[in-house]
This record gives sequence, structure tokens and C-alpha cells, in this order.
Amino acid sequence: MKIGSLEIGPGKKPFIIAELGANHNGDMDLARKLIDQAKAAGADCIKFQSWTKESIFSKVVYEQNYFLSDDYRNRTDFTLEQIVDKYHMSAANLTDMKKYCEKVGILFASTPFAKAEVDHLCDKLNVDFIKIASMDCTNYPFLDYVARKGKPMILSTGFAKMSEISQAVETIEAAGNNQICLLHCVSNYPPKDSNINLRNMDTLAQTFQYPVGFSDHTMGTCIPLAAIARGACVIEKHFTLDKEMFGWDHKISADFQELKTVVEEGQRIAQALGSPRRIISTDDK
Repeated sequence: MKIGSLEIGPGKKPFIIAELGANHNGDMDLARKLIDQAKAAGADCIKFQSWTKESIFSKVVYEQNYFLSDDYRNRTDFTLEQIVDKYHMSAANLTDMKKYCEKVGILFASTPFAKAEVDHLCDKLNVDFIKIASMDCTNYPFLDYVARKGKPMILSTGFAKMSEISQAVETIEAAGNNQICLLHCVSNYPPKDSNINLRNMDTLAQTFQYPVGFSDHTMGTCIPLAAIARGACVIEKHFTLDKEMFGWDHKISADFQELKTVVEEGQRIAQALGSPRRIISTDDK
């Protein structure tokens, strides 16, 4: 599988995605600073999320103010709907960020949540790949629509059972697309290290015979580096300039030094272990 000019797969340099999510806080100047710093840290790609308040959540989520009840978004001076509207990236914003990434020399990507967002990314911006969020792993009509764009697809599997992942892969293949990478993901923010189960990457690789990786929501650098040692071809790590900044994911995101460590140490690990990279423990059968 190729993304741009880069080969993605066992034995290749790990592909490191700096996931911005909503860490730009709706501020495009902050977004540019994040792009600059991700490039300086050595990331291969900066990733945004293409959503509006209509495409990301249902009405009941807004009615319940669901996300504002957790530890990282515990504010009462506004509603979830207001902050989602403030933090969304418009089509014009995404176009500007794509141009800025090209200027800086880092790949641009985004996660869409609706067909119109897919069309903008593929038909207008000609992105190098499409990232599918875990929440859409079982949205088979959406997967079919994306797959028919002919772009490489990186699919997070955080909410899905193996049977659902299998149906997702079959849906993409039936649409004529076999450019697939599957990311193991634990959809907590942050998850406990004891719940990560990196061996699930082995299961995904052996079952589907596609490159695998890890979408990381842990604190620090140990788990993503262990994932690279285990065989992750792609690491997606949330990125921020300041962990204390107000917003959705700053506290669980990597800062500049942590992202730089994942990039540099990840490359050393990959080079040292060669191809395929996989740690064999004493109880492996």
C-alpha cells in the first residue's frame, strides 16, 4: 500500500500521523502552528477531522450534553452543540490547511463523517488517503461510498467486533478497493495500559493480510513505541502544543517532545528489528 510516495507495510518506515482532531480549537492560526510543529517533530502526516454539528452527533447527544460530563470537557458555561459548532473545520478551512501543509511539506489528511465531506476531500482536495473513524467501522454504506473513490483507506476498529471488521473489509473489497490498513484502537480517552492488548494487531494482520497499525489514545510514548516493536506500520497519535490548553483532547495528546520521541525512537526500533517486526514473548504459541 502506498500513501503519496511512501510505502506502508512490514519492514517499511513507520508512518506517523499527528492527529489534530479538534486541538486547533477552531483557531486556524493555532492549526498552522500545530502543522509547523508536527513537521518539525518529524511526523509524516497531519490529520484533521471533517465534520459539522449536523454530521458528527445526533440530536440526543446534544440534548444530553454527553461529552461535557467527562473529565476533559467539564464546563457548564456553554453547550456541547455550541462548542462542536465552534470547533468544526469548514470546507474553506480544510482547503486552506491542505495548501499550508503542501507549503510546509507534510501530508494532509482528514476523517470525514458524511458523503459531502468525502466528496470535498477526494474530489476537490485530492487527498492521499481517507481515514475512517472507529464509529463508522460498521457504517457499511458509508464504507462502500468512500471505497469507490479509489483512495487508500486507513480504518480504525475501536468499537468493532471481528465479525464487523470482516464485513467492513469485505465491503471495501467488493467496491474494488484493496488499499486498506487496519488500526487497532481502544476507544477510551485515555485507556489503561493494561487494556491495550497490542496482540490484537497480530490477529488483524493474520486474519486480513493487510498492513496494521495503532490509533493511540494513551498518555506518553511507551505504548505507541511498543506497538511499532510489535509490528505497527502506522501510528496515529493525538498532538497538541499545550496539554493544559482547554479543549477536547489536549490532556491525552502528545506534545512536541513526545511526538518527536515516537518518530525518532520508532524509526530506530523498526530498523533494529527489521522485517517483520514482532516481539515474541515466552507464552506465544
